Amino acid sequence: MLTISTRGQAMPASPIRKLVPFAEAAKKKGITVYHLNIGQPDIETPKMVLDAVRQSNFKVLEYSHSAGNESYRKKLVQYYASVGINVNANQIIVTTGGSEAIAFGFMSCLDAGDEVIIPEPFYANYNGFAVAAGVKVVPVTSFIENGFALPPISEMEKKITPRTKAIVICNPNNPTGYLYSKEEMEQLKALIIKHNLYLFSDEAYREFCYEGHQTSAMHLTGVDDHVIIMDTISKRYSACGGRIGAFVTKNQQVLDAAMKFAQARLSPPGFAQIAGEAAVDLPADYFDTTKAEYKSRRDLIVSRLNQMEGVFCPNPGGAFYAMARLPIDDADRFCQWLLEEFSFEGQTVMLAPATGFYGTEGLGKQEVRLAYVLNSNDLAKAMDCLAVAIKVYPGRK
Repeated sequence: MLTISTRGQAMPASPIRKLVPFAEAAKKKGITVYHLNIGQPDIETPKMVLDAVRQSNFKVLEYSHSAGNESYRKKLVQYYASVGINVNANQIIVTTGGSEAIAFGFMSCLDAGDEVIIPEPFYANYNGFAVAAGVKVVPVTSFIENGFALPPISEMEKKITPRTKAIVICNPNNPTGYLYSKEEMEQLKALIIKHNLYLFSDEAYREFCYEGHQTSAMHLTGVDDHVIIMDTISKRYSACGGRIGAFVTKNQQVLDAAMKFAQARLSPPGFAQIAGEAAVDLPADYFDTTKAEYKSRRDLIVSRLNQMEGVFCPNPGGAFYAMARLPIDDADRFCQWLLEEFSFEGQTVMLAPATGFYGTEGLGKQEVRLAYVLNSNDLAKAMDCLAVAIKVYPGRK
């Protein structure tokens, strides 16, 4: 009998997408489902970006350079300079979404059996990329009580073994929305120098900081060879389907290794590179408008959640996610129940159970992640549904 690989069996299901069949079934019954389970913004992709694709004029849609079009990489140099990151075009590899940048980092820097330390809860797909690379994720727990701040460095240091090769952070964080401070980033810098580790920094939500400013891993001095940025245009320009990201480092050996993986997959998407190049030329105030919209949504959802009896939601400093603790027995059961058995005025809400964002078994059973990617009117209706659901849920605690 044919069998599935150990890797295939170990690959975890996405906590963000695993409830999709239940949502589809609810919709077939005529129920409106408010999707707060996934970071798919409803903000329109900028017209200027879409027009660049529509107006492109070529007879053959060719492969690009494996590192991405030179013209786009030079545009990215301008973009990064605008946020205080000084790199050249040869220090950037354009990737198929931020996902491929993560995969390139793991495959280029880590051997099978090596370990990466990640503050939990963390972006669930890190688990998937780690399984694909044969890498072990070692979680260090952060806590909802202090807004999911960086765990104490002493706790992270306890997890370091001879197999530890890297620390992975997401800043601002998905799923918690926590924005790491400059002081926390400097603590990480000291740790990676002391133990000679890579620092993988996922900076997909760089533009969306509501109190304070983002300290990029590339703002840290003296650690150029240690730092790898994993980036994407998906959230920045509401262009998730474009599947364009970037792998950025000043470590030439890592770049050389990553380029071999880039060559093996030939090239990143052509049309999306055109879109990404045009996006760099958006007006300087473009992010002011989008950031203000997300901040308004954040304020609405956090306020409404904390008004619900038994619910606690810290105020996230960035990204467009919030983690909330609910008075429920089991987040996975509750999120499925919302779709299978509950509706309020013909509507329900889809959430992501937090268990899938933790690496430590048993954590997150009373927590959910909410993506405030819908307009304020829809968010308010979703909160109405959730408030009623919590009151009538059979497993309420």
